[in-house]
Amino acid sequence: MLTGVTAKWQAPAVPARRCLVTGAGRGIGAAVAQRLAAEGHAVALTARSADELDALAARLPGPSLVVPADLTDPAAADAVVSRVEQEWGGPVEVLVLNAGAATSAPLARTTDEDWAQMLDLNLTAPFRLMRRVLPGMVDQGWGRVVAIASIAAKQGDPYVSAYTASKHGLLGLVRSAAAEVARKGVTVNAVCPAYVDTPMTAGTVATISATTGRSAEEARAALERRQPIGRLIDPEEVADAVLLCVASAAITGQGINVDGGAVQS
Repeated sequence: MLTGVTAKWQAPAVPARRCLVTGAGRGIGAAVAQRLAAEGHAVALTARSADELDALAARLPGPSLVVPADLTDPAAADAVVSRVEQEWGGPVEVLVLNAGAATSAPLARTTDEDWAQMLDLNLTAPFRLMRRVLPGMVDQGWGRVVAIASIAAKQGDPYVSAYTASKHGLLGLVRSAAAEVARKGVTVNAVCPAYVDTPMTAGTVATISATTGRSAEEARAALERRQPIGRLIDPEEVADAVLLCVASAAITGQGINVDGGAVQS
């Protein structure tokens, strides 16, 4: 028996993975990128804004790669993923699909342009990226795809028909892809937040204020009341769910709600 020695349990080392986070410049994407880097992974960052990506990369503790791109460009998925493969010598192993946008209008006033914009960024761009990375993940027998969907993927609210349709489609894409690769060591999941304290929600607050005459504080409070916990979700809380999906080999094909209890499923 050893005396005078305090044994400390240490978790087994987690292999460093090559990660790609879209919409990484701020909000949920930045929080996820920071958490992945803190876990020791190499993190490639893509979004439209190079300045935001450069600033985030400078704060990350490990290897990072900045690849600015407009993911609605049909050539962008291949270009971004190819750059990561060339720089880091292997396939993307963790893909976090966070880039997205929202628009609000009554259905009768939703234009073809509004509709196309929501589908292009929220659904078609994730499809192209998944199509590009899944073969490499399958070939090496390990991979994680996590799409940031929305609680709008599971319910319908007024005035957001195009956004809701795109997020319902994204969740369907996740479920189908997960079924295809379930025996290949690859998982595909969605995380479905409600209103998160991000610049995107700040835009929603501004829209509500402008269209209803309520103050920004009143508009924000109205969104907070929609969640049983009585507040907006923190981006770190969404990142918690993403990291769970990355860590677990048994969670796949799921839409994990991070909504303060608003939708119980």
